[in-house]
Amino acid sequence: MAEFALPKNSKIQPGKHYPAKDAKKPRTFRVYRWSPDDGENPRIDTYEVDLAACGPMVLDALLKIKNEIDPTLTLRRSCREGICGSCAMNIDGTNTLACTCAIADAGKGGGDVKIYPLPHMPVVKDLVPDLTHFYAQFASIKPWIRTQSPAPDRERLQSPEERKKLDGLYECILCACCSTSCPSYWWNGDKYLGPAILLQAYRWIVDSRDEATGERLDDLEDPFKLYRCHTIMNCTRTCPKGLNPAKAIAEIKKLMVERRSA
Repeated sequence: MAEFALPKNSKIQPGKHYPAKDAKKPRTFRVYRWSPDDGENPRIDTYEVDLAACGPMVLDALLKIKNEIDPTLTLRRSCREGICGSCAMNIDGTNTLACTCAIADAGKGGGDVKIYPLPHMPVVKDLVPDLTHFYAQFASIKPWIRTQSPAPDRERLQSPEERKKLDGLYECILCACCSTSCPSYWWNGDKYLGPAILLQAYRWIVDSRDEATGERLDDLEDPFKLYRCHTIMNCTRTCPKGLNPAKAIAEIKKLMVERRSA
């Protein structure tokens, strides 16, 4: 994926520089900064971090910056294990999780590590994107088992084969890395559900316990909700969990075709 480069006429300005004193193993991090409170244009602050006294992941460096260098830096994080998706951001041009991105792998050839919020999302502050619309889209697909038949005494059972169909789908952590890497979502995010939400939609469509497949497909039968996908494949390339949203979208389209020809 192309590097998140600033255009020549960008209003993003060079910001403050924080040198590391007596650093044994210095590494430079260039971090996007913007706050609605200061009324200034976005800027890029530069921080030198001593990797000899820092954990191995980009999130470790960001937390060291916040805890020891600049407490005004704002970011999201929670589990630090690649499970919650909170620390999704753009690192050196790739949407990924800061907690699973090794500093050694960031910055081409040991160069500066460039960190931005997820692209094409409104920014709340610094590295925190506004995911309100993204979560509203997730809620719109009704991500729970929908049934009409009477509830069983204990649970709705699945065979091992039926359960296996959910592999590669249930692992999605809704980090939004894939959707914010998708040009179709950039330009049509108000109507197009995007790869993350469509992967989640397919997860419930193929769940053998769900009894609302027809209604779910009806809801997706729309020129924009589903069919803005043009198989660019950015979503699959950037997914930090190694999932394939593009394949899930293709499977939904196949189900649409099969339903029409039935």
